Amino acid sequence: MLNVYSRARDGETLLSRSFRAKEFACKDGTDPLFVDSELVQVLQAIRDHFGAPVVITSGYRTAAHNRAVGGAVYSQHQYGRAADIRVSGVPVEQLAAYAETLLPGTGGIGRYPAKGFVHVDVRKAKSRWAG
Repeated sequence: MLNVYSRARDGETLLSRSFRAKEFACKDGTDPLFVDSELVQVLQAIRDHFGAPVVITSGYRTAAHNRAVGGAVYSQHQYGRAADIRVSGVPVEQLAAYAETLLPGTGGIGRYPAKGFVHVDVRKAKSRWAG
């Protein structure tokens, strides 16, 4: 389910045991922000599995910000269904492999070893790529 939050009013709101709304906010400072609850569940499972914080380097993006950072035209970030993440001490391949167990026949998983992050999204179709 897609939820809308105000960065200013709801930024400190816990969306799960480990994630606050502000962590998903667009880096351009806009308000509001959108977050799919299924994405939060996947990220919480990753956090619980590795026992370490999941850092969201990019969550929700406005269309303008997505264009500015060179995101895909129909990027799942624009719909609140994607996050680029890293976990300190966990290699990209290991992080992506665990995400695979959570999204076996669905969702998007992109591996970006040179940049040190994994893209995870909760789209209905299955998509995999390396960047």
